[in-house]
Amino acid sequence: MEQNQPNYDLLNRQLDGLLSGEQDFIANLSNTSAFINQFLPNINWVGFYLIKNDALKLGPFQGLPACVDIEIGKGVCGTAVSKKETQLVADVNAFPGHIACDANSQSEIVVPVYYNNEIIAVLDIDAPIKSRFNSEDQEGLEQLVKTLENHIHL
Repeated sequence: MEQNQPNYDLLNRQLDGLLSGEQDFIANLSNTSAFINQFLPNINWVGFYLIKNDALKLGPFQGLPACVDIEIGKGVCGTAVSKKETQLVADVNAFPGHIACDANSQSEIVVPVYYNNEIIAVLDIDAPIKSRFNSEDQEGLEQLVKTLENHIHL
């Protein structure tokens, strides 16, 4: 599906400005999810899952109510943590063990968030169309996460 790609370089600079000066982790996650939701077209959910007690716990997000707890290694989010790499899924229905929080979601991308070389969260974005995300989105969203990481003060 052809779509207008966001200007990730511009979005990265805008996100850096938005987060500058704020020390609170949850506030920065909240603003990051709202920011991505505003500027990324054709998505239906964006948010964070935080690592707590060796599992993923729902954090700040934009979209419909979501699954609260996800085991490490389960679903797309848990797989991103266990493999320590971004998961780009063109068709969630073809992903073994996909956790369907929203039946409208058709594709997904999950980017690990690091602090002190350890994954502390994941950015999770769902779309209501198959193959919504491509390598340019992956690169751009990984860069946005790096900008967020520069503003984490735990």
